[in-house]
Amino acid sequence: MTAIWEPENRFRIWLDIELYALEKQAALGIAPKAAVAALKKAAKNHLAKITDPKAIDKIERETRHDVIAFLTNLAKYVGPHSRFVHQGLTSSDVLDTCLSVQLCQASDLILADLDAVLKALKRRAKQHKKTLCVGRSHGIHAEPTSFGLKLAGHYAEFQRARERMVAARHEIATCAVSGPVGTFASVDPSVEAHVAKRLGLRPEPVSTQVIPRDRHAAYFATLGVIAGSLERLAVEIRHLQRTEVREVEEFFAKGQKGSSAMPHKRNPILTENLTGLARVVRAAVTPALENVALWHERDISHSSAERVFAPDATIALDFALARLAGVVENLLIYPDTMQANLDRLGGLVYSQRVLLVLIQVGISREELLAQELPSRTLPVTDEDIALTYGQNQNAFGGRTLEDM
Repeated sequence: MTAIWEPENRFRIWLDIELYALEKQAALGIAPKAAVAALKKAAKNHLAKITDPKAIDKIERETRHDVIAFLTNLAKYVGPHSRFVHQGLTSSDVLDTCLSVQLCQASDLILADLDAVLKALKRRAKQHKKTLCVGRSHGIHAEPTSFGLKLAGHYAEFQRARERMVAARHEIATCAVSGPVGTFASVDPSVEAHVAKRLGLRPEPVSTQVIPRDRHAAYFATLGVIAGSLERLAVEIRHLQRTEVREVEEFFAKGQKGSSAMPHKRNPILTENLTGLARVVRAAVTPALENVALWHERDISHSSAERVFAPDATIALDFALARLAGVVENLLIYPDTMQANLDRLGGLVYSQRVLLVLIQVGISREELLAQELPSRTLPVTDEDIALTYGQNQNAFGGRTLEDM
């Protein structure tokens, strides 16, 4: 993922955009075919120099313009035909189309990461589909569930995350080569179509001088939602690893240490790390949304923010998803502790079954909920039920609490 955001990759994409635009212009007869040949020859023989960040940065310190610096450096290796490069284009045609390519590249890695998470969740969910544990609402014991069902819920959520990511990739995969203020006054629309096809993109239906930023806002909002799903699973694991619960535990490698002061500790550092990284990813959502409202046909206020949060959010999410897949795959799961916690309240977690039977024998829900059991200790007995509601075992068809 980091390679996608390295300047060398960015400059290679810029070079591709300029080449594909020139190809079509040559086909239209507004640039000589010799110019295309010269550009291809330079790209083949001098790619490292053409995309050298140090050389381009040195020029940019004087020009104060990154695209002009790139074109100036490129001209050294193309020769006189370099005057036809970038003909009719504006800088945003190159910058925005490049960003679309980079975000598509990032999307492909994130989709692969999601597939790894889904694979791990599916395997562990099937493995523990019959492993009983207590379900909790408000952090309090509620009713029995299975650990496999818990994981299946997360699996379904990450399936939705994958669907959103596919949709976000599709939306961001657009190309704008429409010239100043997007009117095609200086470049034929077929040039844009050719560049888009060569890059695996679609032409932006109506661009200004930039690709509209609602697309980018939707993309990074999708990353934010995925980060939320990631954090939800991480927090679940952290809670279940607490000493007083200890139903699961992160894998603890040989030689790993938990604390410099308390050597007995085995801390959930991986899922704590994931919780923090989720915040980093979500931090990209607000500036992406604020970038939507640019002035008129464009301003450049979006650029500085995107150059920070686009790499940060995609790199952080890529790393976090890869880590999460490993956490799930290697998670230590303790069925005996789950059963012990399930039994901890002496059967109170089955209260709804008793409630439903009592309703069937004629006691109203309001009356049931208004009563208090005489025994304040656990476990609750058949005598507690009979004393409270004036019933005996025969009222339940001879069934006991254990039967129910």
